[in-house]
Amino acid sequence: MWRDPGTPADSYYQVRPECTDVPESKFRIKAGKTLSARKWNAAFSTEGYLDIGKTLSRIHRGGIHPSIRGDVWEFLLGCYDPKSSFDERDQIRQRRRVKYAMLKEECRQMFPLIGSGKFVTAPIITEDGEPTKDPIVLQQINSASLNEENGNHGTTADASGGSHTMNKSNGHQHLDKKEIQWKLTLHQIGLDVVRTDRTLVFFEKQENLSKLWDILAVYSWFDIDVGYGQGMSDLCSPMIVLLDDEADAFWCFERLMRKLRGNFRCTGNSVGVEEQLVNLASITQVVDPKLHQHLETLGGGDYLFAFRMLMVLFRREFSFGDSLYLWEMMWALEYDPDLFSMYEEHESTHEKSEGSKGKVKSTRQCGKFERENLRNGGKNAAAPLPISVFLVASVLKDKSSKLLAEARGLDDVVKILNDMTGNLDARKACTGAMKLHKKYLKKAKNA
Repeated sequence: MWRDPGTPADSYYQVRPECTDVPESKFRIKAGKTLSARKWNAAFSTEGYLDIGKTLSRIHRGGIHPSIRGDVWEFLLGCYDPKSSFDERDQIRQRRRVKYAMLKEECRQMFPLIGSGKFVTAPIITEDGEPTKDPIVLQQINSASLNEENGNHGTTADASGGSHTMNKSNGHQHLDKKEIQWKLTLHQIGLDVVRTDRTLVFFEKQENLSKLWDILAVYSWFDIDVGYGQGMSDLCSPMIVLLDDEADAFWCFERLMRKLRGNFRCTGNSVGVEEQLVNLASITQVVDPKLHQHLETLGGGDYLFAFRMLMVLFRREFSFGDSLYLWEMMWALEYDPDLFSMYEEHESTHEKSEGSKGKVKSTRQCGKFERENLRNGGKNAAAPLPISVFLVASVLKDKSSKLLAEARGLDDVVKILNDMTGNLDARKACTGAMKLHKKYLKKAKNA
């Protein structure tokens, strides 16, 4: 019996013609399985309340149609409460857009290239806060300063980028440590922006590159404790592609970073993702002890070869379209109905009704992964492990025979894992992760 293989999704994320070695997306838009615009709109009541349970099961079956991805992601990442109305969400959206505009203006005051449609790829200040003398940077800054509206009399722009009132005693502005820290990252953000998803036609446009730089620059000021780390551009890029409004893209990225910011947090000589690598080692030891022992023998017991997979959620192992498909399935599986209340801003006027307080959450509103955690007392123990760790464990188990037979050193492990780039099946990986999660919880409970 012939079955419709579905429509390829690559046409929504066009690749530049000269990039011939980009893997094709395995994600197919399938009628009756993929969450369509019609099914998505039908999931809302007349007031705007979303039946999130039905939506999650549909996403797990067939992903999200590219035309509505951005809208659905805002719910999956906790930007909006499914129990909110259309009017309430409009108010939240407008309030966030105003807040982003204020944050961006604050950054522009310190560095006028923010919002100018340009960005830097060379350092603008030294470690001690002194302006650099890079002629290209100076030219860009002066150009941006000249384009500003009149009324900035008594101010000057220097190579550090700030349009500021000069200190009368010595003509030099003193920058605090927070501002120095932020300005030191701006050129690194620029360098990463020009390398991010450069195979996509979308990023041939300067305005889209600038938007990506602006969002990352503003975020690194907004979350100064974490700042900017390499890999964030890979996580932010899809938000720019899927959401037209820059402020909406920023807040969607900010919600994703609430899940992942620990990965980028550095303390001493360690990076946050190393804790997940320790958990990955523990999981592999339980579900595939033979492979774990082999990796330890090869000197890979720290699992650093899986660092990138966890850091940027498989962005490099999948095609652009497939990585988005993987992400939305992950988020649907681990969706927690308390997400919005946990993420809700202090100044938000949207609050849960009195009638909902103290009630046990409905597991029908949870993703499958979250339901497993609830059944096994995951909420009573330490914070449950993210599904991404089980995804990596699933990939390793899938390649276990090959790793055991062919890996004679860490270089071989890396090569075998790199060879799967573009050949992974996102749905299969998630199914494998769920099986391992169940197996791991059962074994851990009986240990």
